[in-house]
Amino acid sequence: MKIKIFGFCLALFLLNLGVNAQKIKGSDSVLPLSQKQAEAYAKKGGRATVTGGGSGVGIAALIDGSTDIAQSSRKMKFGEKAKLVAKKKQIKEVVVAKDALAVVVNPSNKVSQLTRQQLEDIFTGKVTNWKQVGGSDLKIIVYSRETSSGTYEFFKEVVLKNKNYKSSVLSMPATGAIIQSIKQTKGAIGYVGLAYLNKEVKALKVSFDGKKYFAPTIETSKNGTYPIVRPLLYYYDIKKTKVVSPFINFVLSKQGQDIVRQVGYIPVK
Repeated sequence: MKIKIFGFCLALFLLNLGVNAQKIKGSDSVLPLSQKQAEAYAKKGGRATVTGGGSGVGIAALIDGSTDIAQSSRKMKFGEKAKLVAKKKQIKEVVVAKDALAVVVNPSNKVSQLTRQQLEDIFTGKVTNWKQVGGSDLKIIVYSRETSSGTYEFFKEVVLKNKNYKSSVLSMPATGAIIQSIKQTKGAIGYVGLAYLNKEVKALKVSFDGKKYFAPTIETSKNGTYPIVRPLLYYYDIKKTKVVSPFINFVLSKQGQDIVRQVGYIPVK
């Protein structure tokens, strides 16, 4: 009998653990940050489960009610807001960190800097060989995130000025896949969040005025000299404020913002 009672209590505990755990889903750029925050939050007795999939996936989950918090690296689209209105949901937006989007190439690439216009020309297909921008005679292989990614949307809006990507662009399901592909492909170029930078790829200096070039770092992103910076966001239904507030308040606390810095992003506080 004691074994049965213990088993029942254990099952009930595990059920409550699942019920009380805050569900966070969406942007792969925000994913490493949310995971670290959830680990630290758990040490304080809180519970949060974190999954990626892209900003669009997270927002869709928020719309259908399968997540408590949508993590996003872009603002909500008009169509997404319309769906929320149709479901009579009022959403709160919280900026939890900022991120520089780094343009990366294979470490063997001789090119070390590009202008915004050159990036536009490469990603839209006008420039197809590295020799056209001062590099070796080598075909340019363009990697991008898939269309559900907020990073995809942000890069298109800010760098490409809303022009379409070239038709032959290779879409990757996650940022890690872009890193791995560029590492293995000499003529490759792509973009990743600042926290994903490592020695397997080379980050380029970027200029929007064609005169001064800046590398993507926390310092250049904070002082505004690096031109490709975006907010990282949490969205939630205000009806779930009591549920999500403990976690979000933790993320915005001194400890949470220290984690933002440790992960490689830019604190907002």
